[in-house]
Amino acid sequence: MKYLFISTLAIYVAATIAALAYFATQQEKIRNLGRSLLAAAGLAHTGYLVFCYLKAGHTPLTSNHEAVSFMAWAMTWGFLSFRYRYKVKNFGAFVSPLITLLMVVAALSSTTVRELPPALQSGWLPVHASIALLANSFLALAFCGGVMYLLLEREIKHKRFGLFYERLPSLEALDNLNEHCLAVGFPLLTLGIITGSLWAKQAWGSYWHWDPKETWSLITWFLYAALLHQRFTMGWRRRRAAIMAIVGFGAALFTLWGVSFLLEGVHSYVR
Repeated sequence: MKYLFISTLAIYVAATIAALAYFATQQEKIRNLGRSLLAAAGLAHTGYLVFCYLKAGHTPLTSNHEAVSFMAWAMTWGFLSFRYRYKVKNFGAFVSPLITLLMVVAALSSTTVRELPPALQSGWLPVHASIALLANSFLALAFCGGVMYLLLEREIKHKRFGLFYERLPSLEALDNLNEHCLAVGFPLLTLGIITGSLWAKQAWGSYWHWDPKETWSLITWFLYAALLHQRFTMGWRRRRAAIMAIVGFGAALFTLWGVSFLLEGVHSYVR
């Protein structure tokens, strides 16, 4: 199983190199190669998650290695599904490195399979954890779109029509990408909080404990809710939306990692 993960990581690295090479050269053959490699990595990654499930006997979402690996897998398939529906030039050059970085983090995390504590021995585990990580994956795609928007806008603002101006889609296309990613990620984030509350009721007898992870999940939700509210009521789009997508993803990452390692709470058993 270890070698399957290493092989999967190697394919992700190759896909990232191809995506960056296409960004530099704009050769169609390299773009097609990169897309094929990413799809191959996604398939290998799917096989790895299945093996993890068979080995552990439960959904592999209970450790840092498993959670980050699953998020990388979800980002891969989320990107591929968006890529075939929305044509966003050179999106892969920004998404693939982030996926590979997540896989490196997973590789550096412990892969030890531990016995589940009583609180995790529930049918809510695969429901809540998978939805929450799927939400993070689409919020990560919005983050990538936000970074692309700011890079392109900076060149246009300073009238330096160079690397990004020639290779990135229009600002309007990137703003639409941001909206589409949030249109998927935010409902999933909402559903993740709801299922987490239902699970908390079953496990601890109360829907909400103001546990650090619960609190930061709510903070993250309010950030994205404010962004969507401003988009649809005040026309808050483009640069402000891109910045908020980046800030919101930062809060989502802190909820995923920072809370677990820096703050004590009922979720502290997940390392």
